Amino acid sequence: MKKTLIIVTVASSLLFASCTFLDNLANNLSSIANLANCEYSLQNVSNVSVAGVNVRNVASGQISATDVVMLASAITSKRVPLSLNVNIGVKNPTDRSALLTTMDWALDVAAKEFATGTTNQNYNITAQKTTTVPLGVSTDLYQIFSGSGVEALKTFASSFTKDGTSSQLGLRIRPSISVAGQTIKSPSYIQIMKPATQNTGNTTGNNNNNNNNNNNNNNGGNKPNTGNNGGFQIKR
Repeated sequence: MKKTLIIVTVASSLLFASCTFLDNLANNLSSIANLANCEYSLQNVSNVSVAGVNVRNVASGQISATDVVMLASAITSKRVPLSLNVNIGVKNPTDRSALLTTMDWALDVAAKEFATGTTNQNYNITAQKTTTVPLGVSTDLYQIFSGSGVEALKTFASSFTKDGTSSQLGLRIRPSISVAGQTIKSPSYIQIMKPATQNTGNTTGNNNNNNNNNNNNNNGGNKPNTGNNGGFQIKR
C-alpha cells in the first residue's frame, strides 16, 4: 500500500511538471505568433558620427576646419568609424505580449550590404502598445573611402540630414525569439531605414571590397513594417 502511494505521488508530480512545461511552451508559442503580427518603424536616429565628426553639425552646414582634419586623419590612419543609435518602435497589435530575445541588423551602404551585427537584449513587447527597442550600430567604412579620399568622405558625411538619416545609408533588422532552446528567427529582414535609390559611385568612391549585395531588401521607406512574412523558421 505504501509503495503504491509513492508511485501515485511520483506520477502526479511528473504529470504536474509536464503540464507546467506544456503551459510554458504554449505561452512561448503564443509569443511567436504575436511577434509575427508586430509592426516595426523607425522612431529616431541619434549620436551619428563619422570618423568622430558629429554629422548633425555637417548637416547644418557647420563643418569646421577641425572636422576636415579629423576626416583626413581617418583616411590616413586607415580607420573611418561610423556609429549611430537607432530607436525602433515595435508595435504589438494583439492582446498578448511577445518576447523579443535577439535582433540581427544589416547596414547597407551605397545600396549594398556592408556590415551586420546582433543584439542579444531581451525585450517584452507589451500587448496593445509600442515598445521602443534601442539599437547601437557601428562599423568601419575605410574600405569604401580608401581609394576616393577625404572629399568623398566629406560628401558622405554631408549626406546626413538633421534627423540622422542619410541618402547613402539603409538599415534592416531581423528579430528573433527563443523557445525550448531553439532560436525562432524572422524569415527575412525588415527595412527600417531606406536610402534613396541612386548611383552613389561619385559619393563613396569605388567599393570593390564591399560585401555581398543585399538580396533581402524589402520595399517601403521609414514606414511601419510587419514581421508577418509567412511564419518563422527554426535556426538549427
